[in-house]
Parts: sequence; C-alpha cells; structure tokens
Amino acid sequence: MGRLAQTDGLTDVQREILRTVREFADKEILPVAQRLEREDAYPQEIVEGMREMGLFGLTIPEEYGGLGESLLTYALAVEEIARGWMSVSGIVNTHFIVAYMIMKHGTEEQRRHYLPRMATGEVRGAFSMSEPGCGSDVSAITTRAARDGDGYVIDGQKMWLTNGGTANLVAVLVKTDEGADSVYRNMTTFLVEKEPGYGEVEPGLTIPGKISKMGYKGVDTTEMVFDGYRAPASQVLGGTPGRGFYQMMDGVEVGRVNVAARGCGVALRAFELAVRYAQERRTFGKRIAEHQAVQFRLADMATKVEAAHQMMVMAARKKDAGQRNDLEAGMAKYLASEYCRDVVEESFRIHGGYAYSTEYEIERLYREAPMLLIGEGTADIQRMIIGRRLLEEYGLPG
Repeated sequence: MGRLAQTDGLTDVQREILRTVREFADKEILPVAQRLEREDAYPQEIVEGMREMGLFGLTIPEEYGGLGESLLTYALAVEEIARGWMSVSGIVNTHFIVAYMIMKHGTEEQRRHYLPRMATGEVRGAFSMSEPGCGSDVSAITTRAARDGDGYVIDGQKMWLTNGGTANLVAVLVKTDEGADSVYRNMTTFLVEKEPGYGEVEPGLTIPGKISKMGYKGVDTTEMVFDGYRAPASQVLGGTPGRGFYQMMDGVEVGRVNVAARGCGVALRAFELAVRYAQERRTFGKRIAEHQAVQFRLADMATKVEAAHQMMVMAARKKDAGQRNDLEAGMAKYLASEYCRDVVEESFRIHGGYAYSTEYEIERLYREAPMLLIGEGTADIQRMIIGRRLLEEYGLPG
C-alpha cells in the first residue's frame, strides 16, 4: 500500500477486513477484470468469493446473521473493490442499500424474513426509483399501485435497475393514493420478490433484458415493466403506505457515500497506473516521470485522490455517529466523482497513445468514470442539495 487514501482511527477488525478485501481485489478481481469487461460477462466467481467473505452481510446486524460493521467499513471495502473493477462494487451497492432500508424502515417480520438470507447472499437486492420519463425528478414517477382487496395491483415501467436481472428482491418506489396533500406523501416502497433472469419473471412482471452501456459492464442494468402485477400489503416496506419517498431518500443518502467510495477507488487505481507508467516510459533520453509537466500532473492527481478519500470518510463517520449527513454525503459524492473524472483523464494523458488501446487498463477506467457523474443523482443535483443545505445552515435570522 502507498501513502495515499489511508484512514486513521480504524479498529483491528476494520484493518483486517480491509486487508482481506484488498488482497481479494489484487488476486481475484484485477487479473480478470479486463477480460470480463470486454465480454460484458457477469463475474460469478468473484461474486461467490464475496459471498464467502461475508461482504453481502457486512453491515447487517449480527442478530440477523451479518457482521454488524459500520458504513465506514463498508465504504472503505467498496473503495478497495472499485479499485479492482468498479462493476463489482455495483453488485454489492444496491444490495447494501436495500438491506439498509429494511434494517432502518422495515417491520420486524420483514427484517427476520429477508436479512439473514441477504447476509449470506442467497437473497440479492436491487432498488428502483427512476423511470424512462424521469431521472432525478422523483416526483414525476408514474408507476402506480392501486389498492385491490387485501393487496395492490402495480402498473408502470421502471428504468436503470442495477442488478435488475440477477437480483431476486427489488425495492420499488411507486405512487399510491394516500389522500395526502403532497406528492411525496403519496409514494410507497414495495419489496418485490422475483426470480432472477429475463422475460416475464413473475406474473405481470417483466425484465426485458440487459441495457448495453459504454462502460460499467459485467453488472446487469435493466428496465422493469409492471402490467397488472399483484403485490400483497405485507410487501409494503415498513407496513404503512405513504412513506416510500423518505425511505428511498434515506437509502440514497448512504448510497451516495458508496458512490463516493467508488470514485475514490477508481481514482486511486488511475493514479497507481499513471505513477507506474511514468517511471517505466522513457522519452527524450529519460523517464517521463522526470519531466516537470508529468510531475505536475501526478501532484494534482494525488492531491485529488487524497481530498476525495478524506471527504468520503467524513461523510461515512457522520452517518455512523447518527448525525444528519446529507450535506456531507452530497459533497463527498460530488467531489469524488468530479475528481475521479479528472484523475482518470490525467492518467489517460500520461499514458499517451497507449491509453487508447483496449489492452491498457486505463482505457476501461476512462469509460467507467463518467457513470459516477450521474449515479445516485447527477453532479448538478448534488450541488442543489449542497446549496439548499448551506442556506439552511447559514440562513439570515428572521
């Protein structure tokens, strides 16, 4: 390990977990990431390895079969995984968000039914807010659940489900008619169980197929179409309709820390590739690392790697302390994703013409980094969140 992206104040258990995850990334992810990414192949063996390590239950409380670790531990583990291949971190991210939502907002029956199997990876989660006609404007969703006897009938179309094909449990935000005066209190989260795969996976529920993407390959991204899908009332998260928007926003808040961690991991890997290549490549009779222009790039990259990491750590620690962290999570996600893009581009420049070759790892990172600018809310959405929270904190009296 180098000097960058170190975290003070970790326990022996946390350090051991992170050492194990880093070794796994070095030995099991990095050697195969290029091949699997080119094939757009689901990394089944890597997933099985993560299951054996207990990563799917890292933050699930011990009473439900998990390891009971903190958001910080999880974020640092994600940073290590993303350093190996960002797509792999995406496989655990949505699972983690759904598990967190059930832990925080589910009924005790829902916790005992799902969390032990989520801890082992037997049940794998995905979550869904976005739709074809709306992205960050959650209030504009049109998928609707209508009350029908003891249950609900859901109709509509959801979009951009990470793990949509492989997951067998999806937390889905829909509109319901609760008679509230706000659209946000007329939304409900349903826990939708389904079979993995594509096509009509349940009566009235279709996963059309994988969406082809420029990067973030390997992990499946899908649509989800409801057409008369029947859901029992027991599948409402928390048992009470009308709370879905706030449950989802809480989940997205921790998800933004996760995306920040992914940005940190990808940026760190891009820096590692650049600093190594700069010492191997020679031009004009000397290593390019000896050219001042390259040293300036490395200095900028390292500073951004370190700043993003420390911002991410602070946001995670705030949440772990039970404090409101939407400001810090927004800042961390915004900073880490923007800096990740910058660091990857600088590494691309240092590699020169070789960076354009698919044989070099930096080419893959160059296609992956843009996803972080839009995942869990675009950069502009983060700036809106940050701006509004700052005005709350620094508002004029009266």
